[in-house]
Amino acid sequence: MDPKPVAAELEESKVYESPLNRFGDEVHQQKLARRILFKLDTRILPMLALLFLCSFLDRTNVGNAKIYGLEKDINISDQQYDVGLTVFYLTYVCSELPSNLVLKKASPKIWLPFLTALWGIITMCLGFVQNFAQFTAVRALLGIAEGGLLPGMVLYLSAFYRRGDLALRIGLFYTAASLSGAFGGLLARGLYEIGPRGGLEGWRWILIIEGLLTFAAGGLSFVVLPNSLETAPFLTTEEKEFGRDRLLLDNPKSSDGTLTAEHDGFRWSEVRRGILEPQVWFSATAYFAILSGLYSFGLFLPTIIESLGFAKDANEVQLWSVIPYAVAAVLTVLVAFVSDRLRLRGVVMLFTLPIAIVGYAVIANIDNPQVQYGMTFLMATGMYASVPCILVWMSNNSAGHYKRATTSALQLAIANCGGFVATFNYPSRDKPLYHRGHTIILGLLVFAWFMILFNVLYCAKVNRDKRKGKYDQYSGYNDDRNPEFILVL
Repeated sequence: MDPKPVAAELEESKVYESPLNRFGDEVHQQKLARRILFKLDTRILPMLALLFLCSFLDRTNVGNAKIYGLEKDINISDQQYDVGLTVFYLTYVCSELPSNLVLKKASPKIWLPFLTALWGIITMCLGFVQNFAQFTAVRALLGIAEGGLLPGMVLYLSAFYRRGDLALRIGLFYTAASLSGAFGGLLARGLYEIGPRGGLEGWRWILIIEGLLTFAAGGLSFVVLPNSLETAPFLTTEEKEFGRDRLLLDNPKSSDGTLTAEHDGFRWSEVRRGILEPQVWFSATAYFAILSGLYSFGLFLPTIIESLGFAKDANEVQLWSVIPYAVAAVLTVLVAFVSDRLRLRGVVMLFTLPIAIVGYAVIANIDNPQVQYGMTFLMATGMYASVPCILVWMSNNSAGHYKRATTSALQLAIANCGGFVATFNYPSRDKPLYHRGHTIILGLLVFAWFMILFNVLYCAKVNRDKRKGKYDQYSGYNDDRNPEFILVL
């Protein structure tokens, strides 16, 4: 995958001695950058995409199990099913920040595979639950294990890629989330055919087999993922040194005009700075609104399609659910690519979110099944295409490892509370139009658009203040307060 032109990086470095100059002329530096990014893209991103695919499969497979008889077989009501989903999201959001703070100490190569293997085992256990209490307890444990993955992956990638490279990479592995909706429906249909076998219904085999696959993916990731640039076995010594120095170009200069690595010792003051960062609250509340729609979409798309009446049975419902996800996957990567090329995050979202807003506005007020199904394409595209931009935004605008760890995790912890909205947003009594649920998500997405606008304006103001000298007291600081650290809009 082609990196940004290295000429732009050299332009950043004209006023001081670039750490890249010792690697030869610009042509050689371009070759090194391309070679490193290609190796990282082909060794790290596919593995992270697989883990994220497993994450979304194990988070939403209960939606597939539900239409195959989960509620009836374990004798729970719609309300009890919703409680089980709520407990999952509660434990999920509570585990994100602690997990990110221990990631560096625990070692990413160990921590991320451990979390994956653990929730794979818990997902298998979900296939054996017999009543409401067991269903709720296992979903709670699943949330604890799974919560640390996404913030951990964002933080992990920031140690390998520059700020201007991240959105596309996150877009590529986040595509696994939208593909999981397509793949998950097809896989669920196939796995359901296993049962009844061994005294287990078909929906149980969906959970057991997908949990087993997740456990295997966790073991594979331990073998494949490097711990850092310096320890990546697939990079040469020159590539490791060039990659490390290239990352330094994102850091503010010290008082003597040189570039140094971030301070990575744990300090509670950095955690406090992250919690009090206004950008977190603008972007997190917007992300909360987006995920309320995204999780509602993932959990209840099969139910919505079933209610439209043009699918003959549950198997055909799963097939109809594939197409909107597949279209969203392609456009998500395209938007992420544009975001990196323009080096814009929030500004891009101001154009992608209205796509989903239009989709929800129409589906909430039109009762034609064909039109409603067509709107699911707009809903999926607008929401999924916005996520890579907002997911990478806080990482782009935070410098200092533990400040970045805090802002990334806190943003996701707040955002994932959208799962609570998603859980109760589409009750069976609202069939077949689900007007109330669609209208709630429509309002939330409009709110998200304004929060993104406010965050863009805030970042622009901070950049203006830095140019006017209002941050000169932080000159020489090796974090995002440094006047030379320009926020991404």
